[in-house]
Amino acid sequence: MKRRTFLLACGSTAFAASAPSRLRIGQIGTEHAHAAGKMAAMRSLTDLWEVVGVAAKDKAYDGVPLLTEEQLLGTPGLKAVAVETRVEDSCATALRCIQAGKHVHLDKPGALKHDEFKSMRIEAEKRGLTVQMGYMLRYNPAFELLFQAVREGWLGEITEIDAAMGKLANGSTRGAIRKLEGGGMFELACHIIDATLTIMGKPASVTGFSTPTQDDGVKDNQMAVLQYAKATAVIRCNHTDPFGGLRRRFNVTGTEGTFEIVPLESGKVNLSLTKACGAYKKGTQSIQLDVPKDRYAGEFMDLAKVVRGEKKLAWDAAHDIAVHETVLRASGVWK
Repeated sequence: MKRRTFLLACGSTAFAASAPSRLRIGQIGTEHAHAAGKMAAMRSLTDLWEVVGVAAKDKAYDGVPLLTEEQLLGTPGLKAVAVETRVEDSCATALRCIQAGKHVHLDKPGALKHDEFKSMRIEAEKRGLTVQMGYMLRYNPAFELLFQAVREGWLGEITEIDAAMGKLANGSTRGAIRKLEGGGMFELACHIIDATLTIMGKPASVTGFSTPTQDDGVKDNQMAVLQYAKATAVIRCNHTDPFGGLRRRFNVTGTEGTFEIVPLESGKVNLSLTKACGAYKKGTQSIQLDVPKDRYAGEFMDLAKVVRGEKKLAWDAAHDIAVHETVLRASGVWK
């Protein structure tokens, strides 16, 4: 089975889990933009996870013990760690967790340097440990349906992907992006690059473009073209778009259908098919899928199954390494 087929076939679709006992998990760092949300998700899944503490420099969470990293990693029975540090520190932190024998949830994009990221992911594979990257679209119901549609051939041969993930960045966000060589494409559009490679695999080539709107050194208006043998994917990231949230989209076109998700996390799908497939008719139809209130809960539900040995994570080291390389190329960091 080809790697891409395996990834799609193994995607998690069931969030419900019954567990004989709770698994112990902790968090290192609170600096990542998703840190508070990830902690809230873990704490809400009381039938699956026991949050033993957080190792943080700047702040802690009410009711969560504040520990040093050494204390956290030395906690008896600790199975997994969510790494929510700054991206500058995230990969080295993840590696220390892996060396301590823990599974890792590593928030995106994972590392500034590709060699560091690749070494960390390979080390985890060698030790039989899972690194779950924090690409939240993997567990969105609309994307799960898209992965099914591609896996089962509803759309025929894929010829085109058009995707965008933008926003109107405030001064604080612009300041944060300025510090990153890859800009907004690196920090935000990595989510839709991960989804693209879940469907298409690693591209043959990547060409990135940056057209800044201001002279403050911020890469705030970027585009990348991912080339495949018979398809192209155009990825946009615009941090000057006042309607960026509403315009976030993921559109896949094939020889037998199209699948459009817009806005990105809304659960709204426009599906067009040349013939009936699955539960859907020939022609064009609009679908509204139920979206969980907690965008991160699905990640930790799936991770619990992986840690218990009930399944393997659908996204392996080869996929994550390819995504990281593509993100760097798309953002102009790696030519």
